[in-house]
Amino acid sequence: MASLIASRPRPRPAHTQGSTRCAYTPDGSKLVTVGSNNTIRLYKTGFDGEPTNIDDCQEQNLAVSTSNDFFVVGSEDGTVSYYSLESNLFDRFLLRTSLPVRDVALTPDNKWCAVASDELTVKLVGIEDNTKLLNLNGHGKPTKHLTFDPKGSMLTLSCTDGVIYVYSLTAEHPELIRKVDGVIGRLETESEASCRAVWHPDGRAFAVPTPTRDIQVVSKNDWEKQRVFTNGHSGDITALAWSPNGALLASAAKDKKLLVWSTKDQSVVARYEYPNVIDIAWHPTKNLASFTTSDGEVFICPEFVPEQFASMLSLPKQPAPFIHDPLAELTLNGRRPETNGTNLASRPRRGSLDSLDDLLDADYGDDDDGFVVDDDGAGYTLNAGRKRGANDDPFGQRPSKRGNFVQPQHHVSFQPGSTPWRGNRKYLCLNLIGFVWTVDQDSHNTVTVEFYDHEFHRDFHFTDTFLYDKACLNEKGTLFSCPPKEDSPAVVFYRPHETWTQRSDWHIELPKGEAVLAMSLSETFITVTTTGNYVRIYTLFGIPYRVYRPKSTPIVTCASWRDYVLTMGNGPVGADGMCRLLYSIENIKRDEICQNEDTVALPEGATVKSVFFSDNGDPCIYDSTGTLLTLLHWRQPSRASWIPVLDTKLLPRLASGRKHENYFPIAVADNKFHCIILKGGDQYPYFPRPLLSEFEFSIPLSSAPRPRKKKPNNLDGNENEHSDDEMLDSDAEDNADGEGGGKADNEALALTQSYLLKSLHTAQLSDMVSSSSSRSSASQRALLARLQLDIDKTLLQLLAVECREGGEERGMRALDVVRLMRDRSGRMLEAAGKVAERYGHSVLVAKIRELGEERVSGIGGEEEEDDDEF
Repeated sequence: MASLIASRPRPRPAHTQGSTRCAYTPDGSKLVTVGSNNTIRLYKTGFDGEPTNIDDCQEQNLAVSTSNDFFVVGSEDGTVSYYSLESNLFDRFLLRTSLPVRDVALTPDNKWCAVASDELTVKLVGIEDNTKLLNLNGHGKPTKHLTFDPKGSMLTLSCTDGVIYVYSLTAEHPELIRKVDGVIGRLETESEASCRAVWHPDGRAFAVPTPTRDIQVVSKNDWEKQRVFTNGHSGDITALAWSPNGALLASAAKDKKLLVWSTKDQSVVARYEYPNVIDIAWHPTKNLASFTTSDGEVFICPEFVPEQFASMLSLPKQPAPFIHDPLAELTLNGRRPETNGTNLASRPRRGSLDSLDDLLDADYGDDDDGFVVDDDGAGYTLNAGRKRGANDDPFGQRPSKRGNFVQPQHHVSFQPGSTPWRGNRKYLCLNLIGFVWTVDQDSHNTVTVEFYDHEFHRDFHFTDTFLYDKACLNEKGTLFSCPPKEDSPAVVFYRPHETWTQRSDWHIELPKGEAVLAMSLSETFITVTTTGNYVRIYTLFGIPYRVYRPKSTPIVTCASWRDYVLTMGNGPVGADGMCRLLYSIENIKRDEICQNEDTVALPEGATVKSVFFSDNGDPCIYDSTGTLLTLLHWRQPSRASWIPVLDTKLLPRLASGRKHENYFPIAVADNKFHCIILKGGDQYPYFPRPLLSEFEFSIPLSSAPRPRKKKPNNLDGNENEHSDDEMLDSDAEDNADGEGGGKADNEALALTQSYLLKSLHTAQLSDMVSSSSSRSSASQRALLARLQLDIDKTLLQLLAVECREGGEERGMRALDVVRLMRDRSGRMLEAAGKVAERYGHSVLVAKIRELGEERVSGIGGEEEEDDDEF
């Protein structure tokens, strides 16, 4: 986009030489300027005469923030003053600090004012009641700039140590949630150079000047670097300001340039030549902007954006400039629900950035409350009680009701084992074989494939001009796919690891306009699900094997193992407005349907985070509640059931309540859950590649053990310097001392857990052996017999615990344990009788003998036939 040198407005002497700041009122009726002299000037928009002056003010005013009814000013003498716009007079002091005030900012609801000074603490003071005071002291250096995000739920502090500190204001006490380092430079508080984080109007990112004199955009969801505005300034940047709709960005620097950038492509569309500009303010509705200089001058610029680009100001709210915008990708990749008989996907310019606001407005209402509620009326929630209006930004809001009907909400498609773009990087695939990741280099991508076992496979990387966004990896090869473009279709590319021919990699183009939603790679087949609602099956050599349209659409994801393919899709709408997630499993080679449109067992509001087959070939899902489930009896139609094998919320490592972490699922192998532990609220792993962790299966039977606080050490009296493991050990010792028989209960619980897991493993192995009886190996049959014997041994141990800890009153429970034994030869019943006899339970011994006689005589055949505990 070509740039243009704009016309020059006239300077208006307003203040003496020094720091001069300006701000428009939200309704655009007035421009407020403050400076080094003891006069504040109010310029009426559209009036070219003399401004209104307020002389009853401090000198050396360094910051100003406005509402429609009042404005606040921060001064070098440490005072924050409140001025009325109704009377144009000083009203009162809001706050006094011991050191100069550097910046002030009002919350969007104008109920609080944030104050940054040369002190180490940032203060939040109530506007109506300045005795309400909150302190932010998680940072260790003075704050130069502070800004609220458009919703007022976050406050960013740019500090002199070169770090941006992000505070969440949605709780009773402000909480430091992020430190963004490596973006801004170290600056003194009195420096004219800026390091202010200026939030984009859509609230999903902010722009900030960098030491290299560029302007870097940082996203809120992952705090990663996004697009950058480069090659504009040759001097330190002193001011930044987004246009009200976010389509343009104005910047000024010490190189005497004032530039207007296009947000969409980061190009300069207008240039001004002005020295010493230190503050810029856009008018909220007009093509008008004002700026001030360190010479005390004010420039009011009608037609600030040249005519050729002025139409950009009339566009709806534009998205922040992401390298890969997750909102735009969701719009392009997901099908919108129909509203009043009209499919939003059929709208013109679907998925274009210009129409993004229109698409979102169709799905988000304007009638629900702000997402934070001031329950007790104390007023500590900064945006409490705020109602969203028709002009509020729609990004990130919840879907609303239309009339008396709830719009159906589809599960969005996803590729198992992949992550979203984070800055210019993303993982295309993470599993136990290795990992595939890509880096966006603007004109092309760079793809790297790394393996854990370098004895069998070599790492490789290549320049990717197709811009692959999905991948699968196994021991035989790597599968890639790229989205369609305007002039080219989507492509599926397969690269084998080993080949006995000169070249065996291949690529296939999908029909024009059809994009890949998810794909999977097994030892025999490639499965590709597409936006055309097709499942396309290929052999490993690219031969199309089958194409069909599943009943549950839109398709969500897929997984495969050997000849089996599992697909998931959206089904009928449930009572909560969410589409039920349905799955099907088919043996492609045999043309057999194992499960047909069965329901995925999810709690209300939960979603599937990943789906994969275990190393033994059993389907598994990991859901948003942190639960891992496996599918039992899935080879038998209408018999499949989802069994929870691990609830990560109940892990002992989380029992103290002080540790908060998430888990990114990788695989199920060796009867363990392999995952990546994520700290700090992250949902996806990032670079450098984190290590894999594994957890033993544990069917959720009871809450995790709650550690007790250990007594103070007699030497130093310190109560807190003890690890979680130490506290758990202390708890176990207390239980062993006789508090309710805790040790015995824990032993019984562990044995019960072992019994259930071995029974599950036995049932899964039995299904596998039965489905391939002609091909099942002797080792599999021997393993099955050994597992059944292990189950009885576990029950025998559980019987010993019952007999040791309980009297005759627990005899019926002990007998019930004996009834669960699978051995039909009588050896285990004989051993059970000896255990009962050892602990002196004569009645139980008699009952066990009766049970043995019944089994020998054939009585109780129902129990003999029921060989499956699941």
